[in-house]
Formats: sequence, C-alpha cells, structure tokens
Amino acid sequence: MGNAKPIGHSFRWVLFWVAAAMLTAAGIYFCIDRTYALEFVGCYLLEFSLSMDNVFVFLSIFASFGVPEAYQHRCLAYGIIGAVVLRFLFIMLGAAIVHSFSWVLYIFGFLLIYSGLKMFREKDGGEERSPHDNPVLKLISRLFPVTRDFDGSRFITREHGHLRMTPLFAVLIVIESSDIMFAIDSVPAAFSVSSHMYVIYAANIFAILGLRQLFFVIEHMQNRFCFMKYGVAAILTFTGLKLALLIFDVHISIPVSIGFILVMLCASIVSSLVYTRGR
Repeated sequence: MGNAKPIGHSFRWVLFWVAAAMLTAAGIYFCIDRTYALEFVGCYLLEFSLSMDNVFVFLSIFASFGVPEAYQHRCLAYGIIGAVVLRFLFIMLGAAIVHSFSWVLYIFGFLLIYSGLKMFREKDGGEERSPHDNPVLKLISRLFPVTRDFDGSRFITREHGHLRMTPLFAVLIVIESSDIMFAIDSVPAAFSVSSHMYVIYAANIFAILGLRQLFFVIEHMQNRFCFMKYGVAAILTFTGLKLALLIFDVHISIPVSIGFILVMLCASIVSSLVYTRGR
C-alpha cells in the first residue's frame, strides 16, 4: 500500500509523456506534414515498446550490482542523458549510411528478424548473462580502480588520497553500453518506419524522456509483465520483415505498421495483466 502513491505518480508521468508525444504528432500533422506525423507516431510506438523491454535489463543490472533503490534513479537519470547523446550519434550515422547505401536496409531487416526470432526462443533466465561480464566494464576496471563499496550517490570518490571510481559509476557504464546494444535493434527498426533523421530522433527523445518514470512503474510490477517479451519480439520480427520485403518491392504502409505495433504492444500488456491478475 505504501508504494501505491509513488507508482500512481510515476504512472501519471508516463501518461504525460505519451500525451506530449501525441500532441507533438498532432502539431506535425496540422502544421508540417501528414506523412511525417504518421512516421513520428510509428517510430514513437516502436521505441516505447522496445524501451519497456530495456527496463527489464536495467532492473537486472541494478539487482546484480546490489544498487540501493535510493541511488538507482540518479544513475538512471544520467544514463538517460547519455542515451539522448548516443541515440543522436547512432541515428545520424544510420541516416548517412542508409542514404549512401540503400541496400543496408535489407541487412537491417534480416538482423531484426534474427533478433526477434531469438527473443521468441529465449527462455526466461535461460541465457541471461551477468552484467559483471560486460566487456566495457572489464576494460574500465583495468584502467581505473573501483572501490568495493558505494559512497552514497557519488560516481567518483577519494580513497587513501587517490580518486577512485565507485560501483555506481561502474553501473552507469554498464547501462550506457547496454543502451548501445539496444540502439543496434531500435535504430534500424525505426528506419523501417521513417527515413527522416529528425523524425526518428524526436520519437526517440520522447520515448527516452519517459523512461525514468516507466522504470519505476515496471520496477514494482515486473512480475505482471510476463508476455511483454513476446510482444517486443513480434514487433522486431515485423519491422525486420518490412525491411526485407523491400527486396521484392513490397511496401507495408505506415498506418498498417502503426496498427500492428499498437496491437502487439496493447495485447502483450493486457494479456500479461489478465494472466497475472491474482498476483
């Protein structure tokens, strides 16, 4: 009962960011271009559904490192700032590659199909790797000394007269490197909906800005989203097929893409909540 108010507060903020994204889409629709507006909505729904799956990975990272809840949201806030910068670089690079070599979209398509099918086959906890095995973390640990214990919410601390990295900074590095892995799926998937860099980036920003509050909601309801993985896998597979079908000059319209993503997202959430109703 004590968590009801914080969860309700976070849920209202999630709805706020969703509403803000839809108002932005309406502004694009009436003031700029109808097609851009539909592309924005498609990209946003795609990124929002993928971000829900990303939150479960963040939860496993925090649990693995034993990060106290009081420090998780500060770490996540800095992670979101880093994600905003990294996504811009990924999208800008992706747009340059796609415009120069259009056949790269076919490769993106097959990679997304592979990722989606792999996610379908994975069993819960079956192939989960420890965040401590993250190669970026291992490299940083060799270059910079890391303290054994947390020092409040500090990322850098002084120990025996020397500056050292705290475990919280190590967690931040793992989260940022994980976001790079997420971008490998999400950015190519966004190009299945739109080829305009600014449309894709704007949709990413709105999805990322609501990530912190979405994390808090899922953190306290994670056992109830048991089918979320399958919805995300279906969306990844669909976006991959959409890109792969371009080889045969088959184009799936943006409204159909939006409808499929929305149906899969809602179906996975509703079915999960119904199935776990007694928990």
